[in-house]
Amino acid sequence: MKLVILGTGNAMARDCYNTCFALVHPSGDYLLVDAGGGNGILRQLRKAALPVEQMHHLYLTHAHTDHLLGAVWMVRAVAEAVKKGRYTGTLTIWGHRPLLEILEPLCRALLPGKLTACFGEIIRFVPIVPGDVLSCLDMELEVFDILSTKALQYGFRCTLPDGGVLTCLGDEPCHPDCRRYAAGCRWLLTEAFCLYDQRETFKPYEKNHSTALDAGRMARELGVENLVLYHTEDKTLATRKAAYTAEAAREFSGRIYVPEDLETLEL
Repeated sequence: MKLVILGTGNAMARDCYNTCFALVHPSGDYLLVDAGGGNGILRQLRKAALPVEQMHHLYLTHAHTDHLLGAVWMVRAVAEAVKKGRYTGTLTIWGHRPLLEILEPLCRALLPGKLTACFGEIIRFVPIVPGDVLSCLDMELEVFDILSTKALQYGFRCTLPDGGVLTCLGDEPCHPDCRRYAAGCRWLLTEAFCLYDQRETFKPYEKNHSTALDAGRMARELGVENLVLYHTEDKTLATRKAAYTAEAAREFSGRIYVPEDLETLEL
């Protein structure tokens, strides 16, 4: 399995794409997790050599614009591929019910009837709840509520084909009541909004985000092996990788990854 980071930026990032990623099976099929805030997702997938025709599962964590709106373009791209005879199988879109109650009507309002005609049979909007176990690409994803105070948001604990565990915390730090989903995992994917000494500039705590230092401390306390930091500010891209890695390493001795857009990690 491979982890392809399609975007690393926060909601208002302009110099990198909004945070989203793909879990890619050796077959080439992939699970897309979130889709960013616009049709830039199509460019990112093209650059990553991930054809729309090989995406059959889309997991949406929450209904913020920088995670949800790119899904409209994914639905359109798949529907167009269906009409052209290039897409086989079905697309399952997983998200909590309030999110899907935004996304499906939005797609119906914005896309022509010839594309929305495949909704239900080929493109399926499937509501999920905490405790659900989703199966795809030889993986199992256990859904959990991250207990956000801002918007209903579901992360997941994913058992990879080789038995390793990857936990996606969405775009907030791990709530104390959710630590069991991340404890001891091989891969922890979490936000790091800025550096600790930049907290007065970027105000992470006001947005219920964390710094690279906080993320490193959390990873140490959870006993994880690999820490992946994303959903950052985009004002320090030239130095972000080295600076965030060094700061997280003050608290965490495991492997730390601060990817750029389109980086691939072998899981």
